[in-house]
Amino acid sequence: MTKLALPLLAALMLVRPAQAADVPDPSAVTLVFGGDIMLAETVGERIAQGIDPFADVAPFLQTADATIANLECVVATTGTPMEGKPFTFRADPRVLPVLAKHFPIVSLANNHTGDFGHEAFIEQLDRLKQQGIAYFGGGRNCAEARTPHIIELKGLRIALLGYCDYHPREFEAGSNWPGTAWAVGPQIEADIKAARTLYHADLVIPFMHWGLQYVPENKSQRKLAHLMIRAGADAVIGSHPHVTQAVEYYRGKLIIYSLGNFVFNGFDEGPSRAGWLARLRLNKQGLMSWDTAPYHITDDGIPHLAKDVESPAGDAKKRIR
Repeated sequence: MTKLALPLLAALMLVRPAQAADVPDPSAVTLVFGGDIMLAETVGERIAQGIDPFADVAPFLQTADATIANLECVVATTGTPMEGKPFTFRADPRVLPVLAKHFPIVSLANNHTGDFGHEAFIEQLDRLKQQGIAYFGGGRNCAEARTPHIIELKGLRIALLGYCDYHPREFEAGSNWPGTAWAVGPQIEADIKAARTLYHADLVIPFMHWGLQYVPENKSQRKLAHLMIRAGADAVIGSHPHVTQAVEYYRGKLIIYSLGNFVFNGFDEGPSRAGWLARLRLNKQGLMSWDTAPYHITDDGIPHLAKDVESPAGDAKKRIR
């Protein structure tokens, strides 16, 4: 097993995004994954002022056939904040057109999407649908929350699955109540297999919300990531800890443990104000190549591509040393 644990302070430096490699395969599909997007508080105020928080990273996003990120808040007008939770995030629905422009696919599997209860969560599902934003990792019940979102492009079917592995577990969806998909190993294995057999996916990519805040990846993350690869996942992407984490190949499959914060205010200058956009190029055989575009997050929670620091990248055969 080989991996690269990038120093957290390196993320503070200005970075030049890696250039897209020429891909001769006309059937290849490019996906860009972003980390945690929180559209309440200062970021929401900037959107109300007409500022697009994704404007500076948009050129990189536009290199993709599809873009995916984690929506780290509930977008609603109803509900009440969860009692005793130190941070609760509810964004005004006016943020949705901006989100849809840049990220028409989002994961809801996180520890803030249920901050304002079931009523607000259901309202969010309805508003996302009305705005044309596809979601996964959450739903009106556990069956919907565990259903993959299928990206179908150029004859390739890619299944996206989302799971949360960070409290509160009260946000977990049940048989007849809404919420998120919780990271239970045997269920994830079954979902990965079902994505191929029932949904006829060529590739399966779980998008995880996991890990301890502000620390490198831990044994629990590695154990779960390896389980997913053994079950048939073609890559694993993660977020949540508010910092970037290690990148690893396991059985020849890519694992990016954490992309870090993406659009998120409220953090002091330091590792939590940096993150990566990950660009994956895939065909029916799996991952062809990948690279990342690091950025720095300003005081108001808005990312700006950096210019002069290497970011992790590789191809399907290269091992990180």
